[in-house]
Order: sequence, then structure tokens, then C-alpha cells
Amino acid sequence: MMNNSPHIASAFDRDLEAVQAMIMKMGGLVETALSDAALALETRDEELAERVRRSDSAIDALEEQVNSECARLIALRAPTATDLRTVLSVMKIAGTLERCGDYAKNLGKRSNVLAQMSPIAGAAGSIRRMAKQVQLLLKDALDAYITRDVALAAEVRLRDREVDQMYNALFREFLTHMMEDPRNITACMHLHFIAKNIERVGDHATGIAEQVIYLVTGEVPSDARPKADSLLLATANED
Repeated sequence: MMNNSPHIASAFDRDLEAVQAMIMKMGGLVETALSDAALALETRDEELAERVRRSDSAIDALEEQVNSECARLIALRAPTATDLRTVLSVMKIAGTLERCGDYAKNLGKRSNVLAQMSPIAGAAGSIRRMAKQVQLLLKDALDAYITRDVALAAEVRLRDREVDQMYNALFREFLTHMMEDPRNITACMHLHFIAKNIERVGDHATGIAEQVIYLVTGEVPSDARPKADSLLLATANED
């Protein structure tokens, strides 16, 4: 049974704050990786794209550290009820951010491939704008988590629809380019998977927002997450 003395409670809070600081560091690394990958695509900067690929190892290492610290915290502090739920949510968010880092790494890889091909007019700029929107979603979702802001978390869920709409517009644009000139097919397929991966990071941001709502209210959102044009979103599926 957990010792609820002020000393033990204070120690738990300090340990939890330290782990949550790691989560925010992970989030910052993921946001930077997304931004750099989109910039590398737009500027055809192969060196920057390669740095994005290499940066994924730091995100992976932080996830391992978070999981290790959470396991130690559970064993040492024996948290119960709400405290245990909070620790488990930290581990889940760490896993989510690690997955987002993988998507950013994939963006870097595809950016290097696309740098060897003729550019598709306007595509890189559109993708960069979409990446910026997703960065903001992720930042706000993590801010909502740290501050336990249910209103901000709910707003993140709603704003994900804008990302879906941007993805759908890009999907149609790429189809048009491919139909107009078969030589565009390979480049457009790579661009499509980049857009899809960014859209998935947006989905993960809404997942973090839903964790916030659950932590604060004890309930998962009862309404289905708003999605734009589910048929298009169900098309290509790549991790």
C-alpha cells in the first residue's frame, strides 16, 4: 500500500515532473524533426534531410529513458488510482511521440529520394504548411497535457479536421499530376506518403488530447473524432 505521507507524495511529484519534462523534450525534438523534414523537402536540402533521419535515435533513446523511469517510479512509489493512471499515460504518450519521430524520419528519407527527381509544382510548399499545422497541434496537445487543460485538448481534436482537409486536397492534387503526366507518378507517390505520414502525426496529436480528457475527467470522449472525407483517408496506408 502506498505511503501517503507528505514526504513520499512530494517525492512522487518530483519524479513525475522529471519524467514529464522528458516528454516535453521528446515533443520538441519531434516538432523540430517535422519542421526540418518539410524544409528539406521544399529546399531540396539533402544534408538537412539526413540530419532528420539521424535525429530519430535521440527520440528513441528518450522513450527508453521515460519507460525506464516510469517503471522505477511504479516500483519505488507504488502509486495508486489517479497517480498510476498518470504514470501509465506518460508511457503511452512517450510511445506515441516515438511513432511520430518515425514518421518524421520517413519524411527525411523520402525527401532525399525526391531531391533526385523533377519537382512537382507547389507540392513542397503545401506539405510544409500542412506540417506546420500539425506541429502546432502536437505542441498544443502536449501543453494541454502538462496543464491538464481539457478545453485546449478538445480544441486540438476539432482542429485535426483542418489537417484532414489539407491532406485530402493534396491527395486530389497528386492524382491530377499523375493523370496529366505518367512521369510524375513516382514523385507523386512519395509526396503522397509524406502527406499521409504528416496526417497521421495529427491523428497522434489528437490521441494525446484524448489522453488529457481521460486523465482529467476519467472518461474518454464519447463522440467520434471528427474526420474529413474518410474515404480518402482510408486509401494509402504506410507506417
